[in-house]
Amino acid sequence: MLSNFYKKKLDELISVSKRTLGSEKVNDNLISNAFKFALEAHKNVNRASGEPYFLHPYEVAMIMAKEIPIDDVSIASALLHDVLEDSEFTIKDIKAEFGDEIAEIVEGASQIEGIFENYEVKVVDSFKKLLLSMASDLRIILVKFADRLHNLRTIEQLPPQRQTRIAQDTLEIFAPFAHRFGLSNIKAEMEDLSFKCLNRSVYDEIAMQLREKKKERDKFLKNFIEPINEALKKENYKFEITSRVKHIYSIYRKMMRINKPIDEIYDLFAVRVILDTPNKYDCFSAYGIISQIYLPVPERFKDYISLPKQNGYQSIHTTVVSKEGKLVEVQIRTREMHEFAEKGIAAHWKYKENIRISDKKLDEWMKWIRETIENVGKEDVSSSQLFETFKLNLYQDEIYCFTPKGELKILPYGATPLDFAFEIHTEIGMRCIGAKVNGKIVSLDTPLKSGSQVEIITSKNQTPKKDWEKIVVTQKAKSDLRKYFNTERRKIISKGRDIFEKKLKKKKININEDELTRMVQKYRYKDLSNFYYSVGLDEIRADEMIGIILNKRKSVSVDNVPEVLPEVEFLPAELKQERLIKEIRESVGSITIGDSYDSNIIQGLKYDFAKCCNPIPGDEVVGYITRSEGLRIHRRNCNNIINLYLMDPNRIIDVNWNMNIHDTFAGGIIIIGEDRKGIVNEITEMISKNFGVNIKSININTKGSLFEGTIILEVKDLKQLNSIIEKISHHKSIIRASRFG
Repeated sequence: MLSNFYKKKLDELISVSKRTLGSEKVNDNLISNAFKFALEAHKNVNRASGEPYFLHPYEVAMIMAKEIPIDDVSIASALLHDVLEDSEFTIKDIKAEFGDEIAEIVEGASQIEGIFENYEVKVVDSFKKLLLSMASDLRIILVKFADRLHNLRTIEQLPPQRQTRIAQDTLEIFAPFAHRFGLSNIKAEMEDLSFKCLNRSVYDEIAMQLREKKKERDKFLKNFIEPINEALKKENYKFEITSRVKHIYSIYRKMMRINKPIDEIYDLFAVRVILDTPNKYDCFSAYGIISQIYLPVPERFKDYISLPKQNGYQSIHTTVVSKEGKLVEVQIRTREMHEFAEKGIAAHWKYKENIRISDKKLDEWMKWIRETIENVGKEDVSSSQLFETFKLNLYQDEIYCFTPKGELKILPYGATPLDFAFEIHTEIGMRCIGAKVNGKIVSLDTPLKSGSQVEIITSKNQTPKKDWEKIVVTQKAKSDLRKYFNTERRKIISKGRDIFEKKLKKKKININEDELTRMVQKYRYKDLSNFYYSVGLDEIRADEMIGIILNKRKSVSVDNVPEVLPEVEFLPAELKQERLIKEIRESVGSITIGDSYDSNIIQGLKYDFAKCCNPIPGDEVVGYITRSEGLRIHRRNCNNIINLYLMDPNRIIDVNWNMNIHDTFAGGIIIIGEDRKGIVNEITEMISKNFGVNIKSININTKGSLFEGTIILEVKDLKQLNSIIEKISHHKSIIRASRFG
């Protein structure tokens, strides 16, 4: 038998559940049995405050009933959500008593309990478990929202360090996550309670200022609302007008963003007009009526009815000027829209009978979550990377863009045409070479704006570029690119392994994997995979490593060579190479290009310029002593020279430019732009007119409405080449101009 205290609590919970869900949708016995089961499970256990522990799951269930009214199953699950953690009952007991559905929710809630404790070092699988459990039954995470909210309401009973941790987690993850689910009331309360914990003095100061201005604010709102009230009644609308003050954390963020005190923030409150009508177009009629009373501010009009937010939010937002000259935000929506705005996903359940996880609207709603977890476990993603991406997705506002056929795409703020391409389809993203925004060619890294029409231009010859990962912001684009580059890397590693093994076989060299691993690590490769990857990119790496292996194996006989060596020409080939390199380095030291009479000879040593990086005066350069072709000059940051240095640093020699050098050098420029008649002539004329340099060659390839090409010029130095690139970049039809090589 329940005591009078607990009987009253149970009656209150059932009463609230019937009021929010409808009497016909509430199974009294289900909630009553869950209530009694949880009470038994938590008997004789107290919270930090000293009150019975059972009151926590009871209050969580009340939050579910009042704030997130989905069904009686979720309310019963809320009552039972801590049973597996804090009692001797097992999941089998839950299944036997309440069935599989409730057992799944309770088990899911238990699995993710505490997952945000020190989430920076949590393994990816734990976070994946959280998101997958959400995807299997959304009620799991909704119960956790209610659980977190009640913990915040009673947070003062906890130790200070624990309070800070909970509040920080809530601001970073739970509150923005609740916003994604459309739970605006819960999100606002979570933020305020967390902020109160983390910055009590500022919280109290803002709260005090709001209280002091309450009478003045109430009087102003009454006078502001009255004309609207009369006008809508005259047009026979059924409606409700309410007002709300921004919650404290929202005010604080605005103060920080615009760097102004609370007295200078004009939109501290908003007026809501809620129409009791099924016709959404009545909202636009009401907007017209209000615009006749107060002057609207056009640039602050937002139509979230025609273009709902991704979490389903719909409303008209407008800012008008009051008779006193104050700016006031007015929100206009139907009753159903208001339900969605307040309770989000819970309202979706309320208005859709027999809802399933496969419901089209919910599928769209959860798309971003599924994209986050789609490739986790299949890629090399650290837990910190995953959390940063997840938090990024939570915080980003939305923009609305259209395809040329009018299809709407919702993207996070800061998204680029490349994100848009991947949003359409992975293959479109992979083949993207350019984009038009509102009919104008733009670069792929251009931030998109709401309302833009975006046309993606593709080429079957295009493949993703490594710098794309820095351009995209959506999880889908990042995931698709990561998967592509990982696959490509595996292919190159496999190719490199085949090349190296064939060369070993040809040279009749036997070496086991352990010995080879030690050797490649000695020459600064991280592991065999990195070595094979290097070979796959450049076959010369295999020859260099085979030379090192042969040198090492012949060093046994070299140990007995007399101290005074015979003439170089009688030495083995490998030792000849070592002696030659030593002599060159000792006799040449640091050399200067352009010092000698013959521009291709430095102090008796023949040299040329590497085609991989095309160095020109102004570049930092080094020389590499080749086996048979003299000295080859590379730019210091050339990938090839970096790898050559790792293989054999003794072959690298310092090189400088002669400041008075008068030769010309080949400089390459890559250009991408809009393909139209006369564009090539315009560019060549621009170069000739402004710089007077010789154009050695132009190679242009057309791809749809774009072209990509290379220009090879004879330039004096790096400064001149950069000036030419900058000039070309400012041409109206050029998307990008960059150095080639």
